[in-house]
Amino acid sequence: MNEHDEQQDQAGDGAQVSTGTPNDTAAVPDAAIPELVIISGMSGAGRSTAAKCLEDLGWFVVDNLPPALIPTMVELGARSQGNVARIAVVVDVRGRRFFDNLRESLADLDGKNVTRRIVFLESSDEALVRRFESVRRPHPLQGDGRIVDGIAAERELLRELRGDADLVIDTSSLNVHELRAKMDAQFAGEEEPELRATVMSFGFKYGLPVDADLVADMRFLPNPHWVPELRPFTGLNEEVAAYIFNQPGAKEFLDRYSELLRLIAAGYRREGKRYVTIAIGCTGGKHRSVATSEKLAARLAAEGVETVVVHRDMGRE
Repeated sequence: MNEHDEQQDQAGDGAQVSTGTPNDTAAVPDAAIPELVIISGMSGAGRSTAAKCLEDLGWFVVDNLPPALIPTMVELGARSQGNVARIAVVVDVRGRRFFDNLRESLADLDGKNVTRRIVFLESSDEALVRRFESVRRPHPLQGDGRIVDGIAAERELLRELRGDADLVIDTSSLNVHELRAKMDAQFAGEEEPELRATVMSFGFKYGLPVDADLVADMRFLPNPHWVPELRPFTGLNEEVAAYIFNQPGAKEFLDRYSELLRLIAAGYRREGKRYVTIAIGCTGGKHRSVATSEKLAARLAAEGVETVVVHRDMGRE
């Protein structure tokens, strides 16, 4: 992520409508209430790219809309005679009152049974500093301080919103095309599944995935790295997978963790959470975590959960 358009969402405070104009004269049947996605997150993390992707998918996109006007925007969409069925609103939180307005608007939407989701764009401090420096722009909250001061202030303001997000995307190591692919994977479908899962293998020596909802540690199993004939291969290799799942506790872990995920998934559905990232780790993210992620994803898919597998660190060493 290092696109010029991402920095443009820091420049203006006025609302910018990206497509179409709702018709507010029609009757408003309950079935006409549009679906709503709120895009927020760290400045420089890719909000503009995420919004552009939804616009390309046919969403009605409004950039920098004051949070207090979100319910009004939804009402106007409902009066559009079906012309505006999906609305995406990009918001950034630059002050406490701004955040309070957003919270009040979300409560208002919940009271009207509006289907809404929050997409939160995250990134590491190091990545954000590089992006701001590359375009020679200050962070909108840094004032007379440094870029890192603005990032820290914004991260604190957004802490609660990030916790409420339905989907968190970490763009630290993503380029524009990879972020668009992630957005396409979540929003391009004709029908929304009940729950979407990303199963991600990773190596602990490269750090925990910041967007993980659940983390499992496979380092309790013997490492195929120490088996000379298996070391060159990955967990995608049948012999490596067979070695791993013939170890004591491997199959039992898979069975019990699958049962636990079944329980958690049911709770997520009841709470309206549609996205979950399950991180499976081992030392280097090459053998045990990869094989386990593949097995676990296959079980989730067999139970009707739309599942994507990502091997974050495979091939990194």
